Amino acid sequence: MNFWEYLGSRHQQLLTDAYQHASAVFQCMVVATVIGVLIGVATYRSDWAGSVATTATSTILTIPSLAMIGLLIPIVGLGVAPTVVALTLYGLLPIVRNSIVGLRGVDSTLVDAARGIGMSRTAQLLRVELPLAWPPILTGIRVATQMLMGIAAIAAFASGPGLGNEIFRGIASLGSKNALNQVLAGTLGIVVLALLFDAAYVLIGRLTIPRGIRA
Repeated sequence: MNFWEYLGSRHQQLLTDAYQHASAVFQCMVVATVIGVLIGVATYRSDWAGSVATTATSTILTIPSLAMIGLLIPIVGLGVAPTVVALTLYGLLPIVRNSIVGLRGVDSTLVDAARGIGMSRTAQLLRVELPLAWPPILTGIRVATQMLMGIAAIAAFASGPGLGNEIFRGIASLGSKNALNQVLAGTLGIVVLALLFDAAYVLIGRLTIPRGIRA
């Protein structure tokens, strides 16, 4: 059976795995984005706090993904839970770092002007600083998403969802007639999903970032 015949015979299962993979990454990115931006907002005014936040999230990223999931299994069990926790933790660094960089890069004269017209601290943050810091934050989200697309494949080790199951089945049956097809289908599926997500982020950037800021 060649690769295209394999895709034709397994397309329903592959589509299901692809949907679960994309859904897991998307949901974890939403959680990581909220947590990461909040950490950035809480720490960007202090050099010491910003360094601690960046170092802590960097340290998480140095833990091998297989080891991370293995450590989480005794705590949260098999399946979706270790996948969600691991992906969320791995997605924090680019978002935290870019949030801090973006917020620190906002022109202080604009913040002073907002304060001068009577804006509260919260209003300054929501209406001036975060909108101006959005381009680097979005870049951090894009980078984190591409990372998580690949890392999510390891979730199959803990019976998690996604295209990693196809890859692991192929590796487990090396030498069989469809082993290479399984690995190739899972790998190409992840690549296609990563490209689709990145295209969506480009569109979001065009819709949400004013042309003057993009320039």
